[in-house]
Amino acid sequence: MRRGYLAALSFAVSAGLVTALLTGTATAASDRDAAQANSRWLATKLKPDGTLDDPNGGALPDHGLMLDVLFAMYASGEGARAEPIVKFLDDQGHATDFFTWDGLVPGAGYDAVIVGGAVAKTLVAAQISGRDPRNFDGHDMVAETKAAIMREGPDKGRVSDYSKDPALADAVANNANMFAQALGVIGLAAAGENDRLAIDKLLTQQCSEGYFRVFFGEVKTTETGDHVKPGGFKISTCDEGKPFDQSAPDGDATGLALSALVAARKAGAAGLDGPIAKTVSWITAHQSAGGGWGGGVGTEAANTNSTGLIVQALADVGGADAAVDRGVRFLKSAQATAAADSGTRLAGELGAIAYDPAAYQAARATGISGLDTWIRSGAQASLGLAQTGFYALAKGAGPPPASSVAEPATVTVTPPMAKPKPARAHKNSTSAPRKTTVLKAAPGAMVSPSAATPAARLGAYLANHLTGDHVEVAEDGKTYVDYDATADLVLALRALDEQPDAVARTSKFLLTPEAVQAYAHGAPYDQGGASYAEPLAKLVLVAEFAKSADLAVQLRAELVKLRGEDGTFTDIGSFADADETVERHTWALLATAADPGAAVEVLLSRQCADGTFPKHLDTMECGSGDLAATASAVTALAARPFTDAAPATKRPDGWSERRVSAIVSAVKALGVRPTGEGLVTGEAGAPDVALSASVAAARQVAGLDASGTARSLGKLALADGGFAKVPAGDGATDFPTSLAAAPGVAGRSWLTAADSPLSPALRLPLSEADAAPGTQLQATAQPALPPWLVWGLTGLAGSLLLAAIALIFLLRRFIKTKGVSS
Repeated sequence: MRRGYLAALSFAVSAGLVTALLTGTATAASDRDAAQANSRWLATKLKPDGTLDDPNGGALPDHGLMLDVLFAMYASGEGARAEPIVKFLDDQGHATDFFTWDGLVPGAGYDAVIVGGAVAKTLVAAQISGRDPRNFDGHDMVAETKAAIMREGPDKGRVSDYSKDPALADAVANNANMFAQALGVIGLAAAGENDRLAIDKLLTQQCSEGYFRVFFGEVKTTETGDHVKPGGFKISTCDEGKPFDQSAPDGDATGLALSALVAARKAGAAGLDGPIAKTVSWITAHQSAGGGWGGGVGTEAANTNSTGLIVQALADVGGADAAVDRGVRFLKSAQATAAADSGTRLAGELGAIAYDPAAYQAARATGISGLDTWIRSGAQASLGLAQTGFYALAKGAGPPPASSVAEPATVTVTPPMAKPKPARAHKNSTSAPRKTTVLKAAPGAMVSPSAATPAARLGAYLANHLTGDHVEVAEDGKTYVDYDATADLVLALRALDEQPDAVARTSKFLLTPEAVQAYAHGAPYDQGGASYAEPLAKLVLVAEFAKSADLAVQLRAELVKLRGEDGTFTDIGSFADADETVERHTWALLATAADPGAAVEVLLSRQCADGTFPKHLDTMECGSGDLAATASAVTALAARPFTDAAPATKRPDGWSERRVSAIVSAVKALGVRPTGEGLVTGEAGAPDVALSASVAAARQVAGLDASGTARSLGKLALADGGFAKVPAGDGATDFPTSLAAAPGVAGRSWLTAADSPLSPALRLPLSEADAAPGTQLQATAQPALPPWLVWGLTGLAGSLLLAAIALIFLLRRFIKTKGVSS
C-alpha cells in the first residue's frame, strides 16, 4: 500500500472519530459501554506525556493518531483520559510540530509551511477538548483553517498545504486530501463560520453514484482561466477523474464527507439535502453481508476502521437504524471482552478492537500483533459504538462524562480539619479502637452509575461518599478529613476505571500543599519535622497517576529519607507507626520501585515456610502467615516502573532467583484458599469480601485470571452498589468493605489500570527453561478440593481398580477354557 494512502487512511480514522463525537442524534442502538471499554484500553497505550510513537520510525510522535484517540475518548464520554494529549499539544506547545514543518527541521523557517489537513484536524481537536480554538498553542486555529482554504487559482476552495513564505512556495506540494477538506468544513461549521467555497469544493469530489473519492486528481483540459495550472491541467471532479482511474470509491472518505455535510447543514448551509441523501443511499447499498464496510484501494474488505466512521455518520443523519445496528454488531464481533476472552491471550487487552473479526479470532490464540493497527481500528470503531456526531461534540454538546459527580454548591465555610493520625496499636495490644462514622456526601452531590455493571455501581457508591473532593469522618463529635480513606478511594476508582471526574477532583485535593502537610506530615498536630511513610507512598502514587511528575519526585525523596540502610522505613513524629506491618512496607516499596534499595530483601527475608508473608514485619520466622499481607507482598514484589514492554515469562533481568521463587510460592499460597467461585471465606464460613478482592488483585498482577472473583463479588453487591461487611448479614452497606472490594469487582489491581505509574514485571507461568526449580505455576490454578470429595474420589478409584482386576481374572479363565474345548 502506498505511504500516501496510509497517511490518508490514518487521517480518515481521526476524522471519523471526530464525526462520531459531534451529533448525538442517533436512534439506533449505540453501545457506549463498549466504546468506553475501548477508550480505557487506548488510554493504556499512551505514554505518560500523552504521545504515541510514529509506527514508521519518525522522530516525532504520531500526532494524527493521538488526535484519533482523543476523538474516540470524547465520543465515548471519557474525555478526561485525553487530557495528557491536550496538554502535550496545547500547554507544552507541540501542536505546531503537527501542522507546520518546524518540528521536522526546527529553526529553519519551516514554521511558515502549513499542512492544511493537520490545521483543520487541530481546530476540531481544540473544539472537542473544550480548549480555546482561537488560542491553541498560541494560534488562532479558526483563522489558520480559513487561511488554508485557497481563495483563487487551481486549488480554489481546497483546504491546502501551502507556505506563508513565498520563498518556500516551490518546496511545498499540495497533498491535502478529502479528509482535510471534510475536517475543515466540520471545524468551521462548529465555529459558526461555514465556508461556502470549502463546502462546494467538497461536493465536487462526490461521484454521481453518491460516494466520495479520497484524493484530488488532475486532468488535462483545454479550458482557460486561473483554475488551470501551467501545462493545461486542472483539479478534476470525481466524475471527471473516472476515465483516468482517479475516482475509486472510498468508504472512509465517504463517511467523513457525510459527517461534514451534516455539520454544514446544521450550521445553516443550504442545498445539501440532495447530496446527503445520495451519500446515505450509496452507503446503505454497499454494506457487507456481515454488517461492515470497507475503505478504499487496498482496504476494500469490511473492517472496523471504516465501519466505525460510516456507522457514526449514518447514526448522525438518522433514518438508517437497521444498517447502523448491523454495523454495531460487526464492530462488537471484533472486540475483546471479559465474557469471551478471560481465558485467552486477550485477557489483558479487554476493550481492544481488531481490524476485523478474523484478526480478533487469531489474536485470541496468539495475542495482539501490529499494535498500531489495533489502536487505529479501535479509535475509529469507537465512533460507531458511541454514535456521537462531530458537530455536536465540537459544539460542546457531546455525551456527559460516563460517571460524573455533580459539583457541590459553593461552600464558604472552612473544611474540616485533618483527622489526627493515631499511633497504631501493636499486634498484642488490647486497646479498643475509637469509634468513627464515615459521612456521606450531601444529597445534591449524589450520582447514579452510568451502567448497570457492578463496577459502575460501586464507582458511583464510592463517589457518593465524597464530600466534594474528600472523605469526611465524624469522631467523638468532631468532623475530620480522612486523608487515608480519600487516597484509598482514588486508587479504588482507578482500579474500577470509573468516575474520572471524581478521581481528578479528589487527586487535585490530595496534592495541594495543605493536604500533603496534613496527611504526610501530621499538620497541625505535629509542629515540624514529622514525616510518615505510608501516606507519603500513597501520595507518590496518586501524583504519578495524575501526571504531577515534579511533586511525585519531591514526595518520593521525602519517603526515601525515611528508609534506613537495612531497607525498613521509619516514621518520624508523634504518630509514628508502631506495628511495622508488611502492608505498610509494601506501600513504601511500590512508591520507590525504581530504586528500592534494600527494601526488597527485607520483605523477602520475612517470607514464611508455606510461601505466605506475616502480617507484621518484625516477625522473623513463621510457618504460615496472613493472606492479606501475602497479597500486598506479591503486588510489591511483582511491580516495576511503567513500561510498554510485556511482562516477562522468565526471570526478569537483574532479579534474583530468590525474588522470583518468592513470588511464585506466594501466589501458589494465595491459590489455596479461594473457592471455585474465586472467593475467600472467613472464619465463619461466609465470603470475606475484602480479602477476596486483595487476593484476586495480587493474582491478576502476577498474570493470572481474576474474572471469577469479579463475577462472584458482583453478585454480592447491594442495591446501592456497595457491600456489606458480612454478606447475607444485617444487609447494611459498609464503606470500608466497599472500598476494599474495588479491585476484586474490577478483576484487577490499580497497578494495571490506565495511567498507572507501575506495571507487572513478570507473568506466570514461567517458561521451563528460565524458572527456578519448583517455581512453576499454571495460569489458572485449580481450587483445592474439599476433603470429603478427595476421599470419595479415592474410594471410587480403588473400587474401579478392584473391578478391573476381577474382570481380567475372569477373562483369563474364559480364554483358557475356550482354548481347551476347541
